[in-house]
Order: sequence, then structure tokens, then C-alpha cells
Amino acid sequence: MTQKLLLWMENPGLYREALARAGLDARLDIDDLPPDAQPGDVQLAGTELMLAWGAPPGILAKMPRLKWIQTPNTGVAAWLKRPDFREDIQLSCGRGLHRVQMPENILGALFHITKPYMQSAQSQAERQWKRRQSIPLAGSTLGILGLGAVGQELAKKAAALEMRVIGTRHSGKPVGHTEKVLGPEGTDEILAESDYVVVLLSDTRETENLLDARRIGLMKKSAWLINFARGNIIVDADLIAAVKSKSIAGAVLDVFRTEPLPADHPFWTTPGILVLSHLGGGHPDRENLVANVFVDNLRRHLNGEPQPGLVDRIKGY
Repeated sequence: MTQKLLLWMENPGLYREALARAGLDARLDIDDLPPDAQPGDVQLAGTELMLAWGAPPGILAKMPRLKWIQTPNTGVAAWLKRPDFREDIQLSCGRGLHRVQMPENILGALFHITKPYMQSAQSQAERQWKRRQSIPLAGSTLGILGLGAVGQELAKKAAALEMRVIGTRHSGKPVGHTEKVLGPEGTDEILAESDYVVVLLSDTRETENLLDARRIGLMKKSAWLINFARGNIIVDADLIAAVKSKSIAGAVLDVFRTEPLPADHPFWTTPGILVLSHLGGGHPDRENLVANVFVDNLRRHLNGEPQPGLVDRIKGY
């Protein structure tokens, strides 16, 4: 017996093709809908499975047969905070989508901090020969707050650069290429020991405003804060104050409380803060990556098998 799947996405043909390649299309009654359109009564009443970025407020309450949602993103806070998100609906996220590109972009931030290529390009434009000194990453300590799939991949790449890697993860269990892994209660210790702190935490009640004036104040004066997770983990005003007072060396930010970042936000004009336009998870072939994760999670859901992307409502990710 087939199950009703709604592809509430742009380019639904790509996902149909991925389902066909996996041999799942025969098990599904597939319908599609542009992301800016509203489902009709038949779609609302019949949909059991759904791929979607989001849905208008209250719409899930009108979908009585809906049992599983795949979001093409890693962040799930918006779904979990919905009052119409019933307990009987499973949610799978795009866990693993950013495993390659985000660690590379974080390494780019580390090289930006320590290698004077941008300044050299500016000098070239001015036809000025200026000798500059590169700062080695080898021997320095990288602290990773959130050793999930991305954090563990970053740890592997950083260890190859001869960096000492320490960090936190929810379980506190050790992972490869790290010298020390602590639970969330060890956050202060990781902040105090690190030369570069990379934030890769999920958006949960526990992580909101986690990095405030007290915790930022634990960092070394020479340390840099790098956020590729969620904008609300850092208290904006406290970070700006720390950078201006040189309590820390600076920050590289790829995520913000409001995106696009408003033109009048002081992050733009604070010396020592580099603003990136949420480039961390971008990939030229992202849709196909999403399709592969979606098909794998859906196949597992249909077969009653464990899903790598299944969200734990208690943990919030």
C-alpha cells in the first residue's frame, strides 16, 4: 500500500528522480507543491510524509495523517517550537549535509586570522611592498563547542594541521582527533584553554545567550571567537564590548540573530569583527546532497530502521 508524500519544495523533479533511483517511487503516491503555495484540502487531508523547509502557522493541525517530516536544513528549532507540531510526528533533519563545506569554511576563517593574504592583496592594489608575518596554527589550541558531525570533521582536519583540539559534546564521550572532550558543564574550561573557539552548537533553550559577558571574559585576550552555528548563542552587545575593549582578539561571525544582518548593526563597523553572509553550509551541489539525505532517511522511515537524521525532541536536535 502506498503512502502519500508531499514535496513542498522548489525543483520537485530532482527529488522524484532521486526517489526513482532508490526504487522508492513505487511505494509512494507523490504530490508536489511550490514552497510559496498553500496545500489544498485533499493534500491536507491525505499527506502522510512531507519534505519542506517550513509551513504556515497552524497548518500541521490540518494534516491529521502526517507522521513524518524531512527538513532540508540542520536547524530544527523553528519546527520544535511550533504549537501545532504533534507528538506523533517524526522530524528528520539534514544532519551530515555540511560535513565537508562547513569545516573547510571554518578553516578559511582560521587562515584569514593567521595569514596576511587579505592585507597583501590590499598592498598589491597600492603597489606597496610590505613584509608581514604569518602566525602558525600548529601548536595552538582549537576549542570546538559542539562536537557533532561537523565538529568531528573539523577536529580531524585541524589535527592534521598539528593543532591541539579540545571541545564539548552533549554526551561528553571522546571522539577521534581530540585531546579532551567534556560535557556542556565543561564549556568554561574549554573557553579558558583555547586560542580559537569555534561555536557549532544546536539552537536549544540551553544554548540561547550561552556566550555572554561572563563566559566571553573567560577567554584569553589573544583568543578569537568563531561562530558558524546560530546567532542567538552569543549576546551581541557583550561580544562587541569584549572586542572593543580587547578582552579578546576578535571574532568571525557567519550567523546572526536577524538575517540579512541589518545595515545599522554595529557588527558591520566594529574593528576586529569579520561579518560573513552565512556562507558556512553553502555548496554548489546542495540540492543533490539534500536529495540523498532525504531519500536515505525516508527509506529508513518506511522500513522502520534507525535514521541518522531523526531529531530527538528532548535534546532539541
